[in-house]
Amino acid sequence: MDHHDNHTHGHSLADDLPLIDAMIARRRALKWFIGAGSAALVAGCGGSGADDVDVITGAAATATPTPTATPTPTATAGPLATTAACIADPTETGGPYPADGTNTSGGASSNVLTVNGIVRSDIRASFISTTTVATDVQMTLTLTLVDVNASCAPLAGFAIYLWQCDRNGHYSLYSGATAESYLRGVQVTDANGQVSFTTIFPACYDGRWPHLHFEIFSSLGNALGGRYAVLTSQLALPADWCATVYADTSTYPSSSGNFARVSLASDMVFGDNSDAQLAQQTPAVTGTVATGLVATAVIGIAR
Repeated sequence: MDHHDNHTHGHSLADDLPLIDAMIARRRALKWFIGAGSAALVAGCGGSGADDVDVITGAAATATPTPTATPTPTATAGPLATTAACIADPTETGGPYPADGTNTSGGASSNVLTVNGIVRSDIRASFISTTTVATDVQMTLTLTLVDVNASCAPLAGFAIYLWQCDRNGHYSLYSGATAESYLRGVQVTDANGQVSFTTIFPACYDGRWPHLHFEIFSSLGNALGGRYAVLTSQLALPADWCATVYADTSTYPSSSGNFARVSLASDMVFGDNSDAQLAQQTPAVTGTVATGLVATAVIGIAR
């Protein structure tokens, strides 16, 4: 597979619109509910209607809706000393390409979470039927999961599933990259509530702000069963770094033009979020394109 080819996109904003419309309606409905009953509404978000899915199945782990017991580190552990104010991340659509068993194509579903090898830190290589490595600009992403109802205390023992598109705007296991399984992985938060992934800076595809997808599970067992996510959301890449990375049109062939036509305000996922939500959903990024980028973000959930 030649990653420098500018393949025709197998998806666009049109694929996301039905899911985004459902998310907007869901957010409006949530305003009428108070208490624990609303949590089930927030957790039940999934994609549907993806095209050309590569069907992946496996022996699913037994999942339970009851969160497992986790250690309770102090709120000042590690780098969290600087996160005095955190908020709950908003629920966002998982999009049409989650490969978590929640969407179907032609009556079949794909669930990469049940496949041996999905638990990994470096998610650049495919691990199912090929060993293709996704390139180009390397990025190390550290996520810190915190409890917004406990003074931003870190949450240990939770599983985070991260997935994203490649530099051509394609999602593995779906149209454009059906044979690949790169840029998907699961990690379990440590005592500081942290996980780290080695990945690449994603492309900007037509109609969407550059982003990363993630799901939070209360345990690894639940993640590997692909059910009972406590949060499905997205991260927005910083505008300045998008412009810098996409300036190289030989490695990101369509991103510069696509990025010039989108904005956070007009994006159908991020556009209705508050400034505080967007600030938390946008990773801080340092480094260089040549040596690699280092990104960090806090994810807040209410327990």
